[in-house]
Amino acid sequence: MKIVVILFGSPGSGKSTQAILVANKAGLLYFDTGHLLESIVHDPKKQKESVIKRERQLFDSGKLMTPEFVVKEVIRHLKVIAAAGWGVVFSGSPRTLGEATKLLPELEKLYGKKNIFPFSLEVPAASSIERNSRRFVCKVCGAPLLTRYYPSKNPKHCPVCAGPLYRRTLDKPEIIKVRLEEYHKRTEPVFRFFKKHGYEIRKIDGRPAPYKVLNNIYRFLKL
Repeated sequence: MKIVVILFGSPGSGKSTQAILVANKAGLLYFDTGHLLESIVHDPKKQKESVIKRERQLFDSGKLMTPEFVVKEVIRHLKVIAAAGWGVVFSGSPRTLGEATKLLPELEKLYGKKNIFPFSLEVPAASSIERNSRRFVCKVCGAPLLTRYYPSKNPKHCPVCAGPLYRRTLDKPEIIKVRLEEYHKRTEPVFRFFKKHGYEIRKIDGRPAPYKVLNNIYRFLKL
């Protein structure tokens, strides 16, 4: 389906997990903005570029990257996806008002306003910090490991593709606190922007098991 699902939520709210589940269930592409930006700023071939140095410093410290840089990369990839006829699921993007003012008009042009569905996954700050501190991500397929439901205390392989797992630089406790502050200060104002343009951001409890959260999201999609 050629629709756009936007999942907002604080760090650790389950955005990535739900984006994967929604994409699989609805036949969409998961547009992992964070993973895309991470691959760009950590690209060994680009480490001498001044812009990359600036953006990597922001990324690794847990602060939000420059909106102009983010939007440029997102729109560049989005146009290719839309031209191929695919719908997308965004995890946490747009993250700032600056990004939203440029990205939303582009989304409306490519997909139509009636086909854009924004959601906010709601979890307490304490749960956010706990989830991020224990998070592993697959280096190959990008799937997050749900440690709460995984029996091993020292997981080494992704249960989806058996690829190696790693901890992101963003998931250190001290960095998570910065990310939470950035979310409240810079991402939550995006909600007002969406509402001003006629969108209802549906609030979804992000604490239940992922399949239950998925069901609560999916019932609002007009598929």
